[in-house]
Amino acid sequence: MKRITRSAFVIAAVGIGLAVPHAQDAPGKVEPLHFHHVHLNSTDPAAAAAYYPKPFALSATRTTFNGFEAVKTGNIYILFTKVAATPQNELTGPQTSVWHFGWNTPNSRQYNEKFRAMGLTIAQMWDAADGKLVDMSSDTLPGLPTQEQILEMRAKGTEPARQGGFGYLRGPDGAMIENAQSGTTERFNHMHMYHEHPRCAMEWYTTHLGATMPAGRGGAAPTAPAEGDCHTKTYAPPTWPSFAKTGFVRDPAGGVLFDDISISIRPWPGGGLVSTRGKIYDHWALSTANLDTTVARLKREGVKFLEDIHAWGTSRAAMIEGPDRIAIELVEVK
Repeated sequence: MKRITRSAFVIAAVGIGLAVPHAQDAPGKVEPLHFHHVHLNSTDPAAAAAYYPKPFALSATRTTFNGFEAVKTGNIYILFTKVAATPQNELTGPQTSVWHFGWNTPNSRQYNEKFRAMGLTIAQMWDAADGKLVDMSSDTLPGLPTQEQILEMRAKGTEPARQGGFGYLRGPDGAMIENAQSGTTERFNHMHMYHEHPRCAMEWYTTHLGATMPAGRGGAAPTAPAEGDCHTKTYAPPTWPSFAKTGFVRDPAGGVLFDDISISIRPWPGGGLVSTRGKIYDHWALSTANLDTTVARLKREGVKFLEDIHAWGTSRAAMIEGPDRIAIELVEVK
């Protein structure tokens, strides 16, 4: 498996290992589950928590929650656990199913200019296989083109739009944080995932966790293969911008929603995703009003448990494993 460097993605994935319930254990109605938090490992949780209100001052506030250093953004928390050594991210270790998380912003290019003025680190992308590093997707030729399409557009004199688009920060401990223009309000809005078989992952999230399937950027349902098989047979050619000069495989893409938080999905052909536990993005979490009910149902459905019900600060929690070894915590919020 290739390792991602500052100018390269790994293009690989692992099978999602869907739990297939017996007929008598068919999934039932899913009780309401809500996106609750993202949990990161950090060598300096206080410094990490202090970082996020700098780029996202309108929507992120440093706080503490349930004994953890934290950031509150809307109804969502980002929590930090102290670790002795810098946790692995996609630059320093094998890739997990979590790619990054991010914010929608009303003017992403102005935000990027502000980030540079503040001295924050930008994670740049290549604009073509034979091109240069840029800050924003709108600095590249439009439409997320293949290299062949890039050459055709160059021949026609097509220019980058240089308006809107998406870009990335490289935050504490190497976390990747997206800044994507959408709407009129700055808000935390997504976790961006890798899944070898996006449709299978979407079906798992909806069947077991009650997610809904949206349409739109990163969220449109991929076309199902013949005979109802959710496994991806063909991946699209690489396109740009990309952290790898060789391009980035973007399709079939997909995604689901928990309330207004998107679990956006890009494909990961080839196998090799490792568990998120102990890496920079240790897990993300959903809340339930009755943890006993949720855990009992998921066990009937054959979902894999990493941790059974246990005390979690002033509440209780459990941990399951989803597609491509994503760890998902279930926390009880009455």
